[in-house]
Amino acid sequence: QVPLKPGRSLMDWIRLTKSGKDLTGLKGRLIEVTEDELAEHNKKEDCWICIRGFVYNVTPYMEYHPGGEDELMKAAGTDGTDLFDQVHRWVNYESMLKECLVGRMAVKPIAAPKDEACCICSVFLQQIPENEAGLCMKTFISMYCYISFFVFSHQKTDVYDWFQTDSLITIVIYTKQKDMNAELVIVDCQDKRLRGEIIVDDHSYLVEVGSNSVKPFSLLVNIAEKIGKVEIILKKKDSIHWKMLGRPLESHNTFIKRTDRGLFYRKCKLVSKTEVTHDTKLFCLMLPKSTHLRVPTGQHVYLKKIIAGTEVVKPYTPILPFLPLDFKEPSCNAGAHIYLMIKIYSCGLFTQALDHLQIGDCISVSNPEGNFKKSQVQTLEDLFLLAAGTGFTPMVKLLNFALTEVSCLRKVKLIFFNKTEDDILWRNQLEQLALKDERFEVQFILSQPTKDWVGKQGKISSSLLSEFVKRSRKYSKVLICICGPTPFTEQGVQ
Repeated sequence: QVPLKPGRSLMDWIRLTKSGKDLTGLKGRLIEVTEDELAEHNKKEDCWICIRGFVYNVTPYMEYHPGGEDELMKAAGTDGTDLFDQVHRWVNYESMLKECLVGRMAVKPIAAPKDEACCICSVFLQQIPENEAGLCMKTFISMYCYISFFVFSHQKTDVYDWFQTDSLITIVIYTKQKDMNAELVIVDCQDKRLRGEIIVDDHSYLVEVGSNSVKPFSLLVNIAEKIGKVEIILKKKDSIHWKMLGRPLESHNTFIKRTDRGLFYRKCKLVSKTEVTHDTKLFCLMLPKSTHLRVPTGQHVYLKKIIAGTEVVKPYTPILPFLPLDFKEPSCNAGAHIYLMIKIYSCGLFTQALDHLQIGDCISVSNPEGNFKKSQVQTLEDLFLLAAGTGFTPMVKLLNFALTEVSCLRKVKLIFFNKTEDDILWRNQLEQLALKDERFEVQFILSQPTKDWVGKQGKISSSLLSEFVKRSRKYSKVLICICGPTPFTEQGVQ
């Protein structure tokens, strides 16, 4: 992110979009945009961008973009969908830029795909006479060839089955993935809809049907890890025989890339909010009772809230409720709660809205996202964690996993950067953990210490890191993880 000028906050942008000002330059007209026309609008003072077939005039948004003008200019006058998905596909651009909508991209004619069958058809077509009946026959055969090819090349393969007794419905999904586990299975059963998503590497398989004949809060998920079988068990409302599982919804029985699957949200209830430091709080959110969701180590979720009529979304990394000194996640939660440690900014539109939530209020929470794999840690000897402020949050579960599960681990070192002593999150817990486990060490570094501070001070630098980041032995296998504000992360990577 870059510093924005005064009067260029998210709230200021929302006010501008509701002011009635013409932000497209077209006086409310929607137009069809060709590629050539889109390419002409490629300057800061005249910038159009296409996202998923829709064109937006982002010129007025330039000074409000948290990533800066240069990031928007990377897609100026072009289709920016891929770039958008790489950086923040979770952002609801339709809501944020709805007053900037220019129109839709002009559709280019699509040539029918060619294969052996189409070639045979084309030979046959050449033999049909050029009269009215012949032209009708040619049209029919051409369409049949195209549709047949499309259907057969896009066929879905059922990998699930379902069974029933008088009282239960059991859906069985065969993944053939030998390391299937609870973190790879996400099931929601509410609002008369059953949605079961299975993560297979970078793909996602979905069973999604409409059903109002299931008892609420009756969900049970069983996973046979070694053979990759997932069972979703539900109780029937009435002891009647079902003729079908439920009405198939649009994405039912699909297997696609995770990045192509839209984010799914469920409403979670705030059950507690406790102070961690003067400006940071620990939020405990309860999942709906008919939801099975485990957030994997190193992954995050998105919180979504409507603020002043605009949908605002932000990512946060779930943590444990505390640092367990016996290195076990508290079993009392049983995956029913999500804990988020969030810094409340005095001028932060979203965090202020979160802070004003009352116990019992709901907020939308997405499925987990992220590329971190536990396999990156399982053969490590040395793990170094560089964190600044709430960049500490992704380190919590990782720290617990490493000290619990990685038998070859020799050293884990957290180098924790903060402004003042009052900003240090969970200082006592970290110091206790260092005393409890000789493999763990923590180093606090302050950039704005008081004169009483006797520890290290400064900002992230080569000299500081060379002092603290040292292997336990000459050729040990090392992983370094870093998280914090963008300048901190970029400097650390360098």
